[in-house]
Amino acid sequence: METGRLTSKGQITIPKKIREFLSIQKNGEIVFLPVEEGKVLITAKQVSVESLFGSLKHRRLMSTVSINKINSVIQKRRSQRGYK
Repeated sequence: METGRLTSKGQITIPKKIREFLSIQKNGEIVFLPVEEGKVLITAKQVSVESLFGSLKHRRLMSTVSINKINSVIQKRRSQRGYK
């Protein structure tokens, strides 16, 4: 069993083993979920896919490529690797 300590400012020290188990990094967020009288579930905050929208830079859209060009490139790469 791991224990933490509550400071006078209401801060809790989470033991290293628990931080590692939950994969919590510096400034990571945790969630406290009351489950029944006197018990609380503590877990790492999950990031939703929606919140990540727009966080990656988009590549410039490329022009369309014909199926013949695609097949040609595939055949060239296969022959380079020794496939027939």
